[in-house]
Amino acid sequence: MTEVSALAADGATVALGDATLLAPTTFTMAPGEFWCLTGSNGSGKTTLLRAFLGSRSLTSGTCSVMGEPVDVSSPRYRRQVASLVEPIPVARDMTLREQVGLVAASWYGSSPETAAAAEEVIERLGLSLLGERFPHQVSSGQSQLFSLALTLVRPADVVLLDEPERHLDGSRVELVATLLAERAKEGTAFLVATHEAVLVEACDGRVELA
Repeated sequence: MTEVSALAADGATVALGDATLLAPTTFTMAPGEFWCLTGSNGSGKTTLLRAFLGSRSLTSGTCSVMGEPVDVSSPRYRRQVASLVEPIPVARDMTLREQVGLVAASWYGSSPETAAAAEEVIERLGLSLLGERFPHQVSSGQSQLFSLALTLVRPADVVLLDEPERHLDGSRVELVATLLAERAKEGTAFLVATHEAVLVEACDGRVELA
């Protein structure tokens, strides 16, 4: 029996007038793999992530998630895919811990087990001591880790990340790379647009965009 691909692009292309935003791109990722999208600025990394999210239409070719065409109207698709491509809205008057817990509860229901799972994500991303702070009380790097916590605390077969290393120092980039590799081994597929060598070294595969 053939395994369904987690993500697949077949000649995926995006053009705007005479400008090519994404040259024809083809690849297939299996479930539980961690891949990086690399290439120069303007090569189409974010454009491709948005195509998998359904927020950017293809000019030609196809993109699929878990063997099916991208369909943001489908509850199944929305449960399968988590992303940190666009900024995540946050509540100014709720603490970091409260917001991560709320996202977890919205997907899994409110229970001690859900609260413990949310706390584990907070701890793994080094946010435990900042849990009672509000979003406006943390640095840009800490805010990036908070956004990653909001993304990783929910269920997903596929996670799309655009430069998760943004605003992070070297030790925190290594922390994120380790966590993504571990989550991939547990079955989640990650496609990460990045310029960071540490993430590329930790991944299972790579798509280089020209």
